[in-house]
Amino acid sequence: MNSEHMQIGEVAARTELSLRTIRHYEEAGLVVPSARSQGGFRLYGEADVARLMVVRRMKPLGFTLDEMRALLDATERLDSGEELPSGERGELLERIRGFERAAQQRVADLRTQLARAEEFAGTLAERLTRIPTS
Repeated sequence: MNSEHMQIGEVAARTELSLRTIRHYEEAGLVVPSARSQGGFRLYGEADVARLMVVRRMKPLGFTLDEMRALLDATERLDSGEELPSGERGELLERIRGFERAAQQRVADLRTQLARAEEFAGTLAERLTRIPTS
């Protein structure tokens, strides 16, 4: 194994994802190990870790595996250094902007949910202080 590659355990520690989750994302085609060791072990590079981090950040916002794949594919195409026709480049950029807008909306929705949950917890705590203890 060369120093550019990591085994799945190190990737799991760096990404705070379980081995099972990383394997699931591989099966779903979201991240494919860059290499295999002579013994057949999965080997991941920095680009693979970066992809997993994108997935890890999208998951709590409720994005589907297909949406994750679409964003990863769009960013990968733009980052490839390949000359893209302006129409395709614009389409990819708009797709990423759409994901950014969706993420912002989902974050706002989560903030609303959190505020309601905190209000509920506070109401319960207040109610408990009014109940006489024996």
